[in-house]
Amino acid sequence: MSLLKSLLHNIGALAVGFGFAFLGRGLDWLLGIASFHSNLVDIAAGVLLAVGLLLRIWATFHFYQRRMKVVSLVPQKSLITSGPYRFSRNPLYLGGNVFIFLGAVLFLGSPSGIFLTAINILVVDRMIRREEKQLEREFGLEWVSYRDRVRRWL
Repeated sequence: MSLLKSLLHNIGALAVGFGFAFLGRGLDWLLGIASFHSNLVDIAAGVLLAVGLLLRIWATFHFYQRRMKVVSLVPQKSLITSGPYRFSRNPLYLGGNVFIFLGAVLFLGSPSGIFLTAINILVVDRMIRREEKQLEREFGLEWVSYRDRVRRWL
């Protein structure tokens, strides 16, 4: 059940990624910027979309296994350090805001979308830094130990 729930949750992440990419195409249209396409770009887009989706499914699966909410306005009661969280402290953001967004933007061939993705990553990084302060308050030394051995992104 956790795997199915993880898959369904992340279909929404793909939809958001393509919505973001269409926003980029709209900006391209307004600015008169031509889209780009090539076989190599299409392959890169497919790989990024697949990796992003699989990474998010894996990460959300770990939340649902522990009966935790992926999106929560209150601090979580447990620190996940297994699965994809062994390699990145933020596999959900990495899979969605980086891989899926960039994959969708490349799929639609949007130059403005690439720029918007870069801005989005900077904004998300700022959010992550704020979340990390909360995690340190909530989990103390457990968080500090985890933070010191696992990178924020990759």
